[in-house]
Amino acid sequence: MPSLRDSGDDEDIMTPNGTRMLMLVDDEPAQARLVSALAARAGWRTVTANDFEHAVAMLGTRDGMMLDAVIIDGFDEIAPLISELRARRPALPILMMTADNSVDVAVSAMRAGATDFLVKPIAPDRLIAALEAALGNDRGGGELRPLTEKISAPLGFDEIVGSAPKFRTALAIAAKAARARVPILVEGESGVGKEVLVEAIHAASPRVKRPLITINCGNIPANLIESEIFGHEQGAFPGAFTRQTGKIVEAEGGTLFLDEVGELPQDAQIKLLRVLQTNDYHPAGARHPREADVRIVVASNRVLLEKVAAGHFREDLYYRLAAVQLLVPPLRERRGDVPALTRHLLARIARQPGLRELGITDEAMALLASYGWPGNVRQLHDVLFRAAVLCESDALTAADFPHIAAQSLATPTAGEPSGAGVALYQPDGNLRALDAIEADVIRLAIGHYRGRMTEVARRLGIGRSTLYRKLAELGISDAA
Repeated sequence: MPSLRDSGDDEDIMTPNGTRMLMLVDDEPAQARLVSALAARAGWRTVTANDFEHAVAMLGTRDGMMLDAVIIDGFDEIAPLISELRARRPALPILMMTADNSVDVAVSAMRAGATDFLVKPIAPDRLIAALEAALGNDRGGGELRPLTEKISAPLGFDEIVGSAPKFRTALAIAAKAARARVPILVEGESGVGKEVLVEAIHAASPRVKRPLITINCGNIPANLIESEIFGHEQGAFPGAFTRQTGKIVEAEGGTLFLDEVGELPQDAQIKLLRVLQTNDYHPAGARHPREADVRIVVASNRVLLEKVAAGHFREDLYYRLAAVQLLVPPLRERRGDVPALTRHLLARIARQPGLRELGITDEAMALLASYGWPGNVRQLHDVLFRAAVLCESDALTAADFPHIAAQSLATPTAGEPSGAGVALYQPDGNLRALDAIEADVIRLAIGHYRGRMTEVARRLGIGRSTLYRKLAELGISDAA
């Protein structure tokens, strides 16, 4: 049986008009139609195989010769199928799809040769991001995303890793605001850790014993988001066959976190504004308003004020939500935190089923610290998780991060500040004060040498007593 693209003729085997080809191995027709329709939106054509034998047989067909990726719905013989596909097409991206989002299932699939792991029900943006990542077109987001949320238990403020000044400023404001009921707006790129910060805010608030309910406004259709948050009565609109209780009820006494709040449609924005103004809301079809005792926290991966200026977000709602405003800087602006973050994440990953504690070589650490991390902390976690799953030695080396090495070589870093995350200039272009730069360097050294103060002093070329004097003068904790 002929293999797929194993003859060196890759450039001659292309789908018409550049359409990308996906093989879906799935015995559920409804699920297959859904995945095919979602993939089609991103320019993929899907061929379906309903079992192991059919999938292997399709490898020799014309469609099979043009495959760009494979998605396999989880079933008992998935490991043999992955192994067979790997043997015939070593470079073919293989994504596993399953309703079981446990870490040990992901570990088993990846060790069998799976490239990525999709959890059902699949969100459209997650599927498309995974397919783009399979082709190497991703910008650092999405990869193993469901596992990131599953592995990451909530952290308190004292457990969040990061010593960069802008990041510490955001943490300080968040910790101070946590005990109040005022709304909080958290802004920052995807993957910077906005959810972690919100969890810490809830954990430090008087509402900690009540639920933290999260809604991603970008993943719910505009015509459903209002009912998802506020609920509706039976018969409120065509298709409302039963009464639905909104998430605002589930969050009673606790915190309602609206992620990607900028995607809220206008009607939902008006209802949210009413909650903030009067502490009540009106489910669709309800005769009377209902009282809400919730703390509202929102997040956006775009500057929300720009949406206000464009007329897509209400100005009065914005200023209500931005009573406390936090900006979480991207990881590329705090590269000095990468070593400490890496060790922290590896320790958390090691506690997962089927995984173990791993060290990391200086060469590997230098590689990670030099990379731009477009997907931020989430991408760093996913890369470390994948490397930890596949590592057979006691320490990760640069060879365990081939994609990062390749992208680092291909991505220019001109214009980025030198000094591994220590900024030399203020936003207005003037040099920062020497004390501020010195404080950043000391924090960087403490993180890099994991708090070993003798080593920190030696590497900085000063005595321990001088180091501790500088810590006191600059207001730096030795846990910085």
